[in-house]
Amino acid sequence: MSESERPAKRAAAASSRDKSSARPLWAAWPLRALAALATLLAATAVSVLLLVAIALAVAYPNLPAIGGLTDYQPKLPLRIYSADAVLIGEFGEERRDFTPIAEIPKVMQQAVLAAEDARFYEHGGVDYKGVLRAGMANFSGLGSQGASTITMQVAKNFYLSTEKTLTRKIYEVLLALKIENKLSKDQILELYMNQIYLGQRAYGFASASEAYFGKPLKNITVAEAAMLAGLPKAPSTFNPIVNPKRAIARQHYVLDRMLENDFITPAQRDAALEQKLIYHPRQELPVHAEYAAETARQLVFNQYGAEAYTRGLNVTLTIDSVDQATAYRALRKGIMTYEQRQFYRGPEAYVDLPADPAQIDARIAEALADHPDNDELRAGVALEVSPKKVVAVLQDGEQVTVTGAGLKPVESGLAEKGNPKTQLRRGAVIRLVKGDKDSWTITQLPEVEGAFVALDPQTGAVRALVGGFDHAKSKFNHVTQAWRQPGSSFKPFIYSAALEKGFTPSTIINDAPLFFDADTTGSQPWEPKNYDGKFEGPMPLRTALAKSKNMVSIRILQAIGPEYAQQWATRFGFDADKHPAYLTMALGAGSVTPMQMATAYAVFANGGYLVNPVLISKITDDRGHVLNETKLEPPTDAERAIEPRNAFLMNSLLQEVTRSGTAASAKVKLQRGDIFGKTGTTNDSLDAWFAGFQRSVVAVAWIGYDTPRKLGARETGGGLALPVWIDFMRVALKGVPVEEQMPVPAGVVQQNGEWYFDEFTQDAGVSSLGLDDKVPEAPTEEERRSILDIFRR
Repeated sequence: MSESERPAKRAAAASSRDKSSARPLWAAWPLRALAALATLLAATAVSVLLLVAIALAVAYPNLPAIGGLTDYQPKLPLRIYSADAVLIGEFGEERRDFTPIAEIPKVMQQAVLAAEDARFYEHGGVDYKGVLRAGMANFSGLGSQGASTITMQVAKNFYLSTEKTLTRKIYEVLLALKIENKLSKDQILELYMNQIYLGQRAYGFASASEAYFGKPLKNITVAEAAMLAGLPKAPSTFNPIVNPKRAIARQHYVLDRMLENDFITPAQRDAALEQKLIYHPRQELPVHAEYAAETARQLVFNQYGAEAYTRGLNVTLTIDSVDQATAYRALRKGIMTYEQRQFYRGPEAYVDLPADPAQIDARIAEALADHPDNDELRAGVALEVSPKKVVAVLQDGEQVTVTGAGLKPVESGLAEKGNPKTQLRRGAVIRLVKGDKDSWTITQLPEVEGAFVALDPQTGAVRALVGGFDHAKSKFNHVTQAWRQPGSSFKPFIYSAALEKGFTPSTIINDAPLFFDADTTGSQPWEPKNYDGKFEGPMPLRTALAKSKNMVSIRILQAIGPEYAQQWATRFGFDADKHPAYLTMALGAGSVTPMQMATAYAVFANGGYLVNPVLISKITDDRGHVLNETKLEPPTDAERAIEPRNAFLMNSLLQEVTRSGTAASAKVKLQRGDIFGKTGTTNDSLDAWFAGFQRSVVAVAWIGYDTPRKLGARETGGGLALPVWIDFMRVALKGVPVEEQMPVPAGVVQQNGEWYFDEFTQDAGVSSLGLDDKVPEAPTEEERRSILDIFRR
């Protein structure tokens, strides 16, 4: 090296030393920060571990025992059947067919794992990778993801509530760890796949396969398995029968996950996407017998206690499924017909719809979860609203357009200057019903209630029982629990009592005004009126009942005595204390239930016997052994309430009501003369009734508000309740021969075309009543003008 090169080399070395000695000065700070961060993380980890240890020490000993899992024995439900073997109710553990894991097809298992917990066979009950992944996805806003493993879901389904709290989540995790320690993976998966709820009242995948596809689980296809595997996340939202669009989207997701996890090949996935799924057909007319099933449940529970829900009891009712379905439809039709005459009360709710069309479907599905379909009354959200057209989306994603007459019930809600609280606008939650030729009408859920019951008058067997418009809305059974005034439908029992006192169908009674002071009525001075406000003067008793003349009924009761009539009414099953012995009893001012009315009218229908209603005919255990059975037999003399001749004359009078009286439309529409009954409208039209029968079936219809209020100035039993009765009888009497002549009992004779008790012929009975009372004369034309002038002022 030359002398000239050395200084340069020394300078370079010095420069290098300067650089190397300078680097630690700025590089040391990150190292210290990292050390501090590591210390902090370690301290945090220690704290977390300490907290976990404390949680384990405190919570673990308090965890429930899991013996029920290691010795899993599904409880058998209480099943309620109609007389013709149609299942109408299940109580206790829902529909479930336990299937061992070895018998569950591999494709079904894999579909569930792909949808719910792909790492099930890898983690120890808690999927920490899944928790981290879900947390990052939720934090980053990429969408909400769950982190519950199948084991955690088993813990939740068997032992924990559905509340979303940190405490419950901790217990869920700890229970999952405990379960994993006691059971094998196959045992846990077996529990999950038999216990989980999957919609359509099905618990477990074996029951779901039958419920959705009508086939055993062993025959499931890849496409069907993926559809079922998508249900646990949200059985209602992804129900393929109710929400096919959302269900298919979920199915596609499950198929993609199965492909990602190598459970199926691309070819299998493509074939599954192409397969058109055929669902188990639902009944054309579902048998809605919730009130009857619930009544039976209460009766069975009173006898067997909580054991009723676990020992697999099978209860057979007297209900006929066809009659029940007919009664259900008839009552709903009657109520909805009334509802169409009511003022529109506005949408059920309003939803803020997003501007992005891609997000609308999800928002509508979320909103309608709180407003489920009510049978034929479909829930929907309005997308477009104008006075001439409304476009709405239904719960299943279908878009419908309503125009013309379909908008008439909601005209007030479409008015531009209408009440904002009742206005129809975009985002309104509304009700729609489908009519003929695929036309739609906007309507509303009714506020009015109703009841219908039908009995076999010979045995008391209940053939149909509908306790209200919708059991989901109100569990109150109006057939057995609603005490209401019967109005004019109670008059036949007053007339029946009068026959024993010498009155006859031809007795002339004056339909003239009456006035009573407080001592007579039991409350305050009373000046009763006829429904139409008119007085027609003297008329035969037969005509008076057919026209439901109040003045005549009051005069009859006054003549025979309220106390006598009160006691006579108890022969028909009425409670004396519910019918105070005042003259107002003549107009049905007491209290009855629809079931009482049906039982009472059955006395007329069967020739004079008071038969007890029978709902349960047989109870068997899960092996078919009969535990209890009621023989349905004709009544005996011990059950006689009135003489056959009294029942015969009352039938004749009630037949006149359906021929020429307030129920004359019954004969016209049913095209038969062997029907009998009486309309009933209470004071101020608070209750509307029709009670009637053909000798093979007695039925009662009632409509009114739970909190009594006026149905409307022109609403009557003949206009509201009678159409319900007619619609039921049209089906119930199909194939029943017309009875041209009633059997004539001993003790009655016919004279001049009218029937009499044999001791009251030849004017031996009461010939007339109240003929001295004057009927107000109609005002002259001059008087009428004077009255109108007064009102105009």
